[in-house]
Amino acid sequence: MTIPDADRTPTVADPAAAVAGPAPLSEPPTGTPAPGRTRGGARALGPVGLVLAGGISVQFGGALAVTLMPRTGALGVVALRLAVAAIVLMVICRPRLRGHSRADWGTVVVFGITMAAMNGLFYQSAARIPLGPAVTLEVLGPLVLSVIASRRAVNLLWAGLALGGVFLLGGDGFGSLDPLGVAFALSAGAMWAAYIVFSARTGRRFPQADGLALAMVVAAVLFLPLGLIESGAKLLEPTALALGSAVAVLSSVLPYTLELLALRRLPASTFAVLMSLEPAVAAVAGFLVLSQTLSVTEGLAITLVIAASMGAVRTQVGRGKARNVG
Repeated sequence: MTIPDADRTPTVADPAAAVAGPAPLSEPPTGTPAPGRTRGGARALGPVGLVLAGGISVQFGGALAVTLMPRTGALGVVALRLAVAAIVLMVICRPRLRGHSRADWGTVVVFGITMAAMNGLFYQSAARIPLGPAVTLEVLGPLVLSVIASRRAVNLLWAGLALGGVFLLGGDGFGSLDPLGVAFALSAGAMWAAYIVFSARTGRRFPQADGLALAMVVAAVLFLPLGLIESGAKLLEPTALALGSAVAVLSSVLPYTLELLALRRLPASTFAVLMSLEPAVAAVAGFLVLSQTLSVTEGLAITLVIAASMGAVRTQVGRGKARNVG
């Protein structure tokens, strides 16, 4: 996924509404341009087009990151991505550092730790198994969070569909996939679920995307030593810096801007349904960029997980409408 995916900038008040990709951090006040905002371009694409473009950007950024791994290693890729994204977001957002409580800073630090763990685990997975299956396994984290949060019997159906997808994906004990890669992907999914929770808390405590920018700095500071230990001076090679910067822009900065624009005109529920398509986008990106092919069984597995994610979102939306009517 945002990928990460995993390192998109989502947050919603209800974790269950973010089953396959939470929504961006709190929007700017009306009339305040979002980072990189171009009104004409946003109108031309439409909100759905913006979300799809953001999802495509995330997954192709992830595919590009895989091509960088032989040069810098998985930890080096994450360190470059987080560092560049932190610099760009700090320049764009220019968050205020004073006036925050100890609880505010504690929340943003935990958010940054969660972000670092989510990215690190996912890229360890992507280094071992194809991108499509990795994102499919990762999305189980938000799906489980949605099922737990809603506590409705119908969500057992969506959980069953997702488990069926995982069973198909694994085949005979995940014989076709690296077990360690599977474990990393599932762990990244757990971190994604935690990321949703702390992203929402951060969004409530910090205006606009200030909390995200500060959390990205925390994540980058935590990961930079790991990247330096694994890759050393390789991180400073011009090619590595250029590719790492491209990954940061494609997987973090650009999707955040596009999704932030879309959420100004698109319900969060619709956004989450669209984000449920990310495993399929990841599979396409893996095929086009990395020549990773999927078997019919793996394709069916991804389809089941996508259906489970979309069903869980639709169930939550229906529950919210019924509550409002009541």
